[in-house]
Amino acid sequence: MRHTRIIVTHYGGPDALRVVEEECPEPKPGEVRVRVLAAGVAMPDIMAREGVHPETPPVPYTPGWDLVGEIDRLGDGVSGIEPGQIVAAMPIHGAYAEFVCLPQRELVPVPSRLDAAEAVSVVLNYITAYQMLHRSAKVKPGQRVLYHGASGGVGTALLQLGRLAELEMYGTCSSRGASAVSELGGIPIDYRNQDYVKEIHRLTSEGVDAVFDPIGGAHLWHSREALRPGGRVVGYGNTTSLREEGLGSDRTGRRNRFHGIPIYALYIAGGWFLPGRKRIVPYSIQTLKRLRPELFRRDLIALFDLLQQQKIKPLIAQRFPLAEARQAQELLGKGGVIGKIVLVRNASSLESGAA
Repeated sequence: MRHTRIIVTHYGGPDALRVVEEECPEPKPGEVRVRVLAAGVAMPDIMAREGVHPETPPVPYTPGWDLVGEIDRLGDGVSGIEPGQIVAAMPIHGAYAEFVCLPQRELVPVPSRLDAAEAVSVVLNYITAYQMLHRSAKVKPGQRVLYHGASGGVGTALLQLGRLAELEMYGTCSSRGASAVSELGGIPIDYRNQDYVKEIHRLTSEGVDAVFDPIGGAHLWHSREALRPGGRVVGYGNTTSLREEGLGSDRTGRRNRFHGIPIYALYIAGGWFLPGRKRIVPYSIQTLKRLRPELFRRDLIALFDLLQQQKIKPLIAQRFPLAEARQAQELLGKGGVIGKIVLVRNASSLESGAA
C-alpha cells in the first residue's frame, strides 16, 4: 500500500515543500501505525522549514508537530489499544503524512465524535496556553493578563481558557482580528496603531499580572513594562530571536538549538535583580513534555474533556488537503490568520472556520 507525505527538501521558503508518494511505513515493535485525519499547521513548522527552530531535523524530513488520527496497525508487543481507535500525538515532526508510525507511549486517546480539526488544535495550541496559564503564570480569578498575537491559534486558546479561569484579558492583534478577540472576552489593542504598554497602563493604571509573549528578544523587556509589580512575562516561541539568522542547506537546525539563550538568560536575571519584582520566565512545550510526559498527557486529556463538554471551541481558520501543505504554510506565513490552519485527510470536509 502506498501513501502520500510532505517532505522538506532544503531549508528555505515554501518552495522547499514537496509532495511524495511512497510505500506505507510499517510499525516496528512497540509502535503503532496511525492514519492521520488532521495535522496542525503551526509557526514552528515554518521555522523548522527555514532551519531556525531548535527542533529542526536534518533534511529531508516530514514536518508536522501535532496530529489526530485513527489506529491502523499494531506493531509487535503493542496491547491495550485496538485498530479504529482515535488518538492524538505531538511527534514534533512527521505529521504531514497519510500514515505515520509512532511509539505507543506517545498516543493519547481522543473522545469519540470530536471533529478531528478541532481536536488537533488542542494538542499544541491549547496545551501551550493551558500550561502557560496554570503552570507558568499560575493565574488566579480576577487577575489581569495581556496576550500578544491574541487572534492566532495560541492566542485564541489563551482567550478561551482565560475566560474559563475568570481573568480580565487584553490582547494585541491587528484591526482584522479585533472582533475575534472581543467575542472571546478580551479587550483588543491594535499593535500597529497603539503603544500597548501605554494602553495597558491607561486601561488598568498599575499594569497586568501576566503577559504572554511569543515574540522574544527585546520584545520581552518591552512586555515587562506592561506588568504591575510582582507580575511576570511568560516567554514562548521566541520567534524574533530564532528567525534573525537562517541556516544554509548544508547545516542542520540542531546547531541553532542554543541561539538566543544568552540574551534570554540576561532578561531572566534582570527580572530577578531589578526593582519591581517583575519576572521573565520561559516556557517550552517540548521541554516540559520530555521532562514531565505524564503531565502533558494529563493536561491533554483534561482539555479533550473541556472540548467534549463544549467549554472550549477552537477557531479553525481554514482546512487544506494534505497535498496543499505549501499553500497552508504560505497563508500562515503572511500573518493575520485568525485561529488554526489544519491539514485534513478528507477533502470533502474542507471548509473555512470561524474568523
